[in-house]
Amino acid sequence: MISILLASASERRREILSEIVNESTKLESRALASDEINPSSGIEVSQRVELICSAKAEAAAQEVTISGGQPDLVVVSDTLVEDPTDPLIALGQPIDELMAASMLLGLSGRRHRVWSCTAILYSPAFNRDGTEILHGGWTADIWSESAVVEFDELTQDVLANLVSSGSWKGKAGAYDLAGLAGENASLIEGEEVTVLGFAHGAIEIISSLII
Repeated sequence: MISILLASASERRREILSEIVNESTKLESRALASDEINPSSGIEVSQRVELICSAKAEAAAQEVTISGGQPDLVVVSDTLVEDPTDPLIALGQPIDELMAASMLLGLSGRRHRVWSCTAILYSPAFNRDGTEILHGGWTADIWSESAVVEFDELTQDVLANLVSSGSWKGKAGAYDLAGLAGENASLIEGEEVTVLGFAHGAIEIISSLII
């Protein structure tokens, strides 16, 4: 049996992994104890999401090494929405309704790019070597991918409904393509899973490992 730890509090990410695992896989999920880093401004969103994911990978390796009872694999991921007017501005998770409304207004009637960076960490006991060397003998492979989403022009009623529903909570860019916002947004380029929280290449590798 392969044991996988999803080091994330995201219910959507857990749902995605739950759909690909089988009876020979043990899947657990919990958020990292470490605070997420906040890279300095002035870098492109594509680089920013990679820096955050790499830091999550190192933090995860340290935490599972200290905690003991190591899983075979640990999965970490980060997703950021690129502001449609500036590739140096990242839209992360809004902290309140006002911020959520502001983000959605900025995306209304426009196309934007979504970046997801995912790392698969391999335990020292797992017979697979990654390209990144981490704490405690853990190694990792990292994928970074993007997709393009287009929003309809959001009417005042639609915007109010999206905000009041709370569907923006915990979602980069204040929306969930697989949720309520999907009625007003379309995938134009790339894979839906990239918008929902994982680099597609990483999901393919996980699928191949648990067959």
